[in-house]
Amino acid sequence: MANSKGIQGGVKLTDQATLGLLSELEGNEHVTQRSLSVRVGVALGLTNSLIKRCVRKGLIKVAQASAKRYSYYVTPKGFREKSRLVAEYLSTSLLFYREAKDQYGGLFASLKACGIESVVLCGADELTEIAILAAHEQNVEIQFTVHQGSNYEQCCGYPVYNNLEILLDERVEAIIITSIENPQDVYDRLLDLLPKSIIHDVPLLHISHSKLTELDNG
Repeated sequence: MANSKGIQGGVKLTDQATLGLLSELEGNEHVTQRSLSVRVGVALGLTNSLIKRCVRKGLIKVAQASAKRYSYYVTPKGFREKSRLVAEYLSTSLLFYREAKDQYGGLFASLKACGIESVVLCGADELTEIAILAAHEQNVEIQFTVHQGSNYEQCCGYPVYNNLEILLDERVEAIIITSIENPQDVYDRLLDLLPKSIIHDVPLLHISHSKLTELDNG
């Protein structure tokens, strides 16, 4: 796990960065802080702070290799901490998967009870894949997925359109937001195109259903 930017599921940012740092140093002790910052995906200043913090906690040791270069070594305690962080990441990721699947499953069941058995998904990432699984379990049909600016052509076998404007040309009974990336922005964009009544999301996305412009004018 060389890059902590891909870590999700509730692990704290500092823990994400620490896990990335320990993973990078595990087999590559001769490395600069600048290259570490790029690989771990955090700012150079934060990388320096993380190294100092890990040294204080006994997770890594630093040895001066030359006038301007240092070698970093992960200690036994550091290896144990890395194992703990990996376990925490896997645990929270699994909880996220279960929560997302349950919430989308409940949403699809509610829509089906209202006579809606065909939906469009707005998103093309890991959350969309979870939503598709939930839709299959509820026997809800996926018409297609749409994700503004996406380079993907398909998601789990369904076509992905990269422009929300296509929604104006299609008969859409319900569109479900399944994007981890800026879900509030996705909701606001959809609200500019479609009736609010057909736009649906789940609680884990923490979407406000009143646009900021509406709040300001109210």
